[in-house]
Amino acid sequence: MDFKDLLVYRKAFDLAMEIFEISKTFPKEETYSLTDQVRRSSRSVCANIGEAYRKRRYFKHFISKSSDSDSENAETQVWLHFAVACKYISEEVYVELNQKSLEVGRLLNHMIENPNKYGVQS
Repeated sequence: MDFKDLLVYRKAFDLAMEIFEISKTFPKEETYSLTDQVRRSSRSVCANIGEAYRKRRYFKHFISKSSDSDSENAETQVWLHFAVACKYISEEVYVELNQKSLEVGRLLNHMIENPNKYGVQS
C-alpha cells in the first residue's frame, strides 16, 4: 500500500485542492498572506501524512509526523476562519470546508492512537 491510498491522505488532498480553487477568488492583496498560508498549511497536511507513512518503521517518527499533520490541519482551520470573517468565503462554504477538515482531523487522530493499524511496530 502507498500513502496515497490512505483514506486520510485522499480526503486531505481533496480538501487542499478545494481550498486551492476557492482561494483563487481571494483578493490580490491577500496573495502573500492569507492565500499563501491556507494553501501551504492544507498541503502540509498531505506532505506530513506521506512522511509519516514512509517512516512507519520508526514509532516515534510516525507519531511526530502524524502530529505535525494534525497541527497543519488545525492551522488550516484558523485560516479558513479568517477567510469567512473577512468575507472572502460564505458561511456555507466555511462550514463545508471546516467539516471536511474536522473529518481529516478525526482520521489523523485515529492514526496517532492506532499506529499498529498503519504498519508501525512499537
